[in-house]
Amino acid sequence: MFLRSFFDADLAQYSYMIGCQKTGEAIVIDPARDITPYIKTAKKEGFHLAAAAETHIHADFVSGARELAEKHDVTLYLSDEGDESWKYQYLTGLSYELVKEGSIINVGNVELEVLHTPGHTPESISFLLTDKGGGSEVPMGIFTGDFVFVGDVGRPDLLEKAAGVKGTSEKGAKDMFHSLKKFKELPDYCMVWPGHGAGSACGKSLGAVPQSTVGYEKINNWALKINDEAEFAKALLSDQPEAPSYFAMMKKVNKEGPALLSEDEVPFLEGEKELKKAVEEGESSVLIDTRPAKDYAEGHIKGSINIPYNKIFTNWAGWIVGYDQDIILITDEIDQVVKSLHSIGFDRIKGYTGTDVLQECKGNLETYSTESVNELMREYDDSSNYVIDVRNDQEWKDGHIPGAHHFMLGHLKEHVKEIPENKKLIVHCQSGARSAIATSLLQANGFKQIVNMDGGIAAWKKADGPVEKE
Repeated sequence: MFLRSFFDADLAQYSYMIGCQKTGEAIVIDPARDITPYIKTAKKEGFHLAAAAETHIHADFVSGARELAEKHDVTLYLSDEGDESWKYQYLTGLSYELVKEGSIINVGNVELEVLHTPGHTPESISFLLTDKGGGSEVPMGIFTGDFVFVGDVGRPDLLEKAAGVKGTSEKGAKDMFHSLKKFKELPDYCMVWPGHGAGSACGKSLGAVPQSTVGYEKINNWALKINDEAEFAKALLSDQPEAPSYFAMMKKVNKEGPALLSEDEVPFLEGEKELKKAVEEGESSVLIDTRPAKDYAEGHIKGSINIPYNKIFTNWAGWIVGYDQDIILITDEIDQVVKSLHSIGFDRIKGYTGTDVLQECKGNLETYSTESVNELMREYDDSSNYVIDVRNDQEWKDGHIPGAHHFMLGHLKEHVKEIPENKKLIVHCQSGARSAIATSLLQANGFKQIVNMDGGIAAWKKADGPVEKE
């Protein structure tokens, strides 16, 4: 048997390829939208990529299942659990099989048994793997998707928080409790291959270890230690992070069927004139500058938004950019940036230009200031200043600057009308990364007096700045 994992660091997402070396067939579990790694691996290892399977309708990334079925004629194995709200709608004309509790998927001499494991979502399933080609009659491990992670379990509140389906959080928590009973009955030696690692918003305390065992999780995973249903539901639903706004769109896209990726290159915009024309002609255009925050602060095109291309790019693009907007990019890493945007369904990328365009625009660039906490401590409580904290809810509750105003970064653009235009805005987060994005967003919305606090509240606390808790 062959087993290979693939990790998208931007989304903290795992997918897997399992192959039978005797028959040369292979299957991909939870494929990402960029299917290139699977095609290359199958070719390199001498496999025919015959199938793809999904543990559930994903909310945090665009699935590559349809891409594989349409372009490479693979057979899809998809959940038939849950009610009519949780059925795939793009399968006409494709090779597919709907599976439920007890269904068996054979990939050569490798067997995958389907377990219905609702909780994160109603249609969620897991795949119990047995290497019959290797002579085993007992399972080796389980692909859990967003059911069980290393050190955590899938959150059941996304339908309610991201998609607005009221009343589903409590039911999902109870479903998860009963699904975990099934998990606990598996042999302790069974490997656990999760759908996500640390950094994903699909749980609250995911471990950074790529795999585990059932026995290890029974001992160490907080969720498997609680044996009372009501106590479990309360613990599971408490302190979950904010649900990214783009999650609702991902559910819709993956249910209805993602668009097939175009092989056309993103148009290159030659110089300031073409860039300006593209922005003006676009529909609700957003100009995204992907340079590091320090470079952006020293000079940027008016109206642009700074989302530095690093490990937080994909998440914050999903929070801030609208799916009804045309995207124009300033970047020297166009292939990587486009791949990241495609991974969460942003396909309206109308053009890009390199960072050297800024030399041409030099006389018309904006800047903003970054000031140390020592400078800002002397004036934070001055009535002419307005402190904005863009951290998440739990961070705010754990301690914030007295008199600060809390607008979590992902929701900041919804509150710009509440922010005074005649005061100096002092923006901060935990360390300075999110506040730099927020500063660019506020400046793009017309605020002129604005400062990013260097080092965030971490530096503030280190300098013994005053903090209060809710």
